[in-house]
Amino acid sequence: MVDFLAENNLCGQAILRIVSRGNAIIAELLRLSDFIPTVFRLKDKSDQQKYGDIICDFSYFKGPEYYEGKLEAKPELQDLDEEFRENNIEILSRFYLAFESVHKYIVDLNRYLDDLYEGVYIQQTLETVLLNEDGKQTSMFDELIERMLVSYYRYSAARSSVDSNLDDICKLLRSTGYSSQPGAKRPANYPESYFQRVPISTTFISMVIGRLRSDDIYNQVSAYPLPEHRSTALANQAAMLYVCLYFSPSILQTQQAKMREIVDKYFPDNWVISIYMGITVNLVEAWEPYKAAKTALNYTLDSANIKEQATRYAASMESLRPQVQQLLKEGFLREEIILDNIPKLLNCLRDCNVAIRWLMLHSAESAYDPNNKRLRQIKDQVLNDSKYNPKILFQLLLDTAQFEFTLKEMFKQMLSEKQIKWESYKKEGSERMTELAEVFSGVKPLTRVEKNENLQAWFREISKQIESLNYEDSTAAGRKTVQLIQALVEVQEFHQLESNLQVCQFLADTRKFLHHMIRTINIKEEVLITMQIVGDLSYAWQIIDSFTSIMQESIRVNPSMVTKLRATFLKLASALDLPLLRINQANSADLLSVSQFYSGELVAYVRKVLQIIPESMFTSLAKIIKLQIHDIMEVPTRLDKDKLKDFSQLGARYEVAKLTHDISIFTEGILMMKTTLVGIIKVDPKQLLEDGIRKELVKRVAYALHKGLIFNPKAKPSELMPKLKDMGATMDGFYRSFEYIQDYVSIYGLKIWQEEVSRIINYNVEQECNSFLRTKIQDWQSVHQSTHIPIPKFPSVDESATFIGRLCREILRITDPKVTCYIDQMNTWYDLKSHQEVTNNRLFSEIQNTLGTFGLNGLDRLLCFMIVKELQNFLTMLQKTILKDKAVVDVFKTMLTAVNPVQGIVANASKVYASAVAKSQKIWGPYLEAIMKVGQMQILRQQIANELNYSCKFDSKHLAAALENLNKSLLADIEAHYQDPSLPYPKEDNTLLYEITAYLEAAGIHNPLNKIYITTKRLPYFPTINFLFIIAQLPKLQYNKNQGMTCKKATDPVDWPPLVLGMLTLLKQFHSRYTQQFLALIGQFIRSVMEQCTSQKIPDMPSDVVGALMFLEDYVKYTKLSRKVAEAHVPSFIFDEFRTIL
Repeated sequence: MVDFLAENNLCGQAILRIVSRGNAIIAELLRLSDFIPTVFRLKDKSDQQKYGDIICDFSYFKGPEYYEGKLEAKPELQDLDEEFRENNIEILSRFYLAFESVHKYIVDLNRYLDDLYEGVYIQQTLETVLLNEDGKQTSMFDELIERMLVSYYRYSAARSSVDSNLDDICKLLRSTGYSSQPGAKRPANYPESYFQRVPISTTFISMVIGRLRSDDIYNQVSAYPLPEHRSTALANQAAMLYVCLYFSPSILQTQQAKMREIVDKYFPDNWVISIYMGITVNLVEAWEPYKAAKTALNYTLDSANIKEQATRYAASMESLRPQVQQLLKEGFLREEIILDNIPKLLNCLRDCNVAIRWLMLHSAESAYDPNNKRLRQIKDQVLNDSKYNPKILFQLLLDTAQFEFTLKEMFKQMLSEKQIKWESYKKEGSERMTELAEVFSGVKPLTRVEKNENLQAWFREISKQIESLNYEDSTAAGRKTVQLIQALVEVQEFHQLESNLQVCQFLADTRKFLHHMIRTINIKEEVLITMQIVGDLSYAWQIIDSFTSIMQESIRVNPSMVTKLRATFLKLASALDLPLLRINQANSADLLSVSQFYSGELVAYVRKVLQIIPESMFTSLAKIIKLQIHDIMEVPTRLDKDKLKDFSQLGARYEVAKLTHDISIFTEGILMMKTTLVGIIKVDPKQLLEDGIRKELVKRVAYALHKGLIFNPKAKPSELMPKLKDMGATMDGFYRSFEYIQDYVSIYGLKIWQEEVSRIINYNVEQECNSFLRTKIQDWQSVHQSTHIPIPKFPSVDESATFIGRLCREILRITDPKVTCYIDQMNTWYDLKSHQEVTNNRLFSEIQNTLGTFGLNGLDRLLCFMIVKELQNFLTMLQKTILKDKAVVDVFKTMLTAVNPVQGIVANASKVYASAVAKSQKIWGPYLEAIMKVGQMQILRQQIANELNYSCKFDSKHLAAALENLNKSLLADIEAHYQDPSLPYPKEDNTLLYEITAYLEAAGIHNPLNKIYITTKRLPYFPTINFLFIIAQLPKLQYNKNQGMTCKKATDPVDWPPLVLGMLTLLKQFHSRYTQQFLALIGQFIRSVMEQCTSQKIPDMPSDVVGALMFLEDYVKYTKLSRKVAEAHVPSFIFDEFRTIL
């Protein structure tokens, strides 16, 4: 028959594609399982309350109008629903495609079977496919899935295209009621009812089960010739049969004879099986509901049988350990030993692997439900009878893996050199015979050898015979070589050649070369294939994790253990062959992604095991730093020799040296593991060490920042500065330890420190800013998060998500304008009531010292988001509350009529202004709060910019100068372009302006007051509203020569700098004409009130006018505008006079 899987065989290629897709789907589902949005679990009460109305299970389909009606009734729910859609549609679409693939897989399989029945594939029927070797071999869902499918259905824009398949997919994936929680009861008829949701041909299922029952479809028995290894040889087939039986539950339930046959053949000595990539099943539990299956399994589970199997494997392990250790001794495994003992070595390998497999599977915690009494009893008996010791089992696994690896490598080497060596031995043998022939010719002198033409001719013939041996025909060559050896033995005896030692030596050498040829011709690839089959460790893909602590402990005690572990990891990598075989044969595009997924999983496990090395290093480091800081005195530059002994501190210094040596040993241990290819991923030990150190650093620094920056809002005085100082000392300890370690472990300490600390801070800033974004940045989308070196997430302790949020909110709390007064000239905040200093600009130096430039930068970015949120909330309030209040709008209209034209003077000014302020009084409370919050945050941003700029000029003066010059030249070019459009300007795809902005902000070379935070629309009465707001606040303030404008009463607080800066920021978000109108109204107010005072002959300048003039003066100062801007609305002599009378 034509090769079933040949490219021109359509039938074989069709089934190959289906099976290949099945493996790819499993990998995709396993990959996606790590990305399930946690919110769909609805675990905690807050999630249930917030999302309960927008996340539904399949009950949604019974009445979608009811659910949608609930959403439409509440605008805030609609908004939340839209935000939820934006954040999750991408991952939901990917999950839906995976679910659709599961359904498509079964539909395609059914279509393939129909085509076989109808004779679409000529010469191929169901029977012939099952008879064919390759054909025979090719053969999670709960409420969470329901919620995700409903959400996808609701959010998918292309519902029309979804509808066709969605019903079928929902039918296939609706909740089974199954729960993997310990103690949860298994639903009735699970999983057979689940498998029957999409019917498959019963004839097909019956024939598949028939083939699995009767044949060795994977040809494994030849690799396991011993009868007691039969169940291990058929383990893969048994796993397939286990799954297939659920498609024909009647066999499990009623067909006693068939089940007895299956158990006798596949499960006579085992009841825990691995079905796919380490997923284990305990047949005792799985077959409990099925009468025939349960009865058939009873003999296997008889306590005498369990004892027999357990004691057999215990004895096997006892005898195998010394054998393998002997084989692993340095220099024991040599080429001749291997070639002479191939069957023995393979038998040893088989015994080791079979024993390890049985003991690992039958002692695995995951295979036994602790709530099931019978399972507990079986497990206890296995552990007792086998004298189970996980450390001894792990040691055997290590030794076996090392033995297997060494044997494989040597055998591969021999196989690659096989022909060259064989030809070399042949040449040597042939030449020896030719030389002997010449000796007996009498021409070549050799002591006491007489001429003998018969022997001469005979040896020439032997030489030709050796020469004629053909490498390609190994069987004939082997037979002929044996005959030649026999002939050489006989010639020595018949012709009494023993008396001549030199001739004897020639004959012995030739026989030796012929022996070598026989050995070499027997080096066959079948041995490697057998080793590959026998050494399969795919069953331990998940169980191996239970040995992690043993591995780590052994590495901690002896770091060189890593070299042995390398062989174990490579052995585990052989598990990748199972899911990739058919994908590779089908030339599927999924090969790379599936390989990367499983290889990535294995590399992640390798990293997890070896993480003990960096952990141990950091433990030693912590002790070193403690000794250096607290115990060892710093030696001064000048020291009297009689005091030298006092500073020697030999004990402490010895301890530091010992700990440093330990660190070096750990480094050496991991570097002994050579560069290894794990699946398709290359593992470089140096990179592994660096990543491990980074991971441990990130874990410890992130934890320190999380624990160290938690503040008690009720503490008096604030804990901010003391906690920042403590945190600074902790960070300095980490930094110094890193500086100390770098030379001993050969890494770039400063580079790693800066990269990882910046990553921690930027990630936490990103997470904190997520609360202000509609479309959140998920962990898998974040440029700062990493799978290899993950930044840990901690549960929030207050309204902030991270330490950076807590720090920011604590600063905002202690500098709150309601309780403090900010004096701009002193950069200091004072308590309104006690007049004590609360904090000053040294706070930002302390933050710089603790969190570095990244921390200050992150704080600045977070403040930007807060300002945006505050301004958005403010505008919403303005539009939805103030401008919707008819009485207040009428006040604005009346006011606008009274002040027009703005260039003029308002008659009866004090009455007009007082009346408007009084009538609109109720709206100013929230207005003032929002403006002052924005102003407060702008002051903080200014202070951060000052600190960043100062430290940049101090630490990196060349960078600061370069940035300033580039900024000036760019601004000059842009200005020149607007004056003459023919001159160049950065194009849209040019990222220069965007990139330079990030650099300038990081270096503090920017003015936060000039920033546009939000986009705005035209608003009616906006200048008038702001003007009225300002004159409404002026009576609450008074001028003080030492402090400037301060509030009159602590009970009615208004802080002047936040007020001015808040108003300035608000106006900056709108068109400049609003600012012009606003300043014109302030100017008119000053002129009108002054006019009224002059006409009424009041000598003193009213305090409100002083406040308004101060506002104008400060406005000009902060915006860095010319004074002429203010003088356009207020005569210059008023400004001059106002300064003289203050």
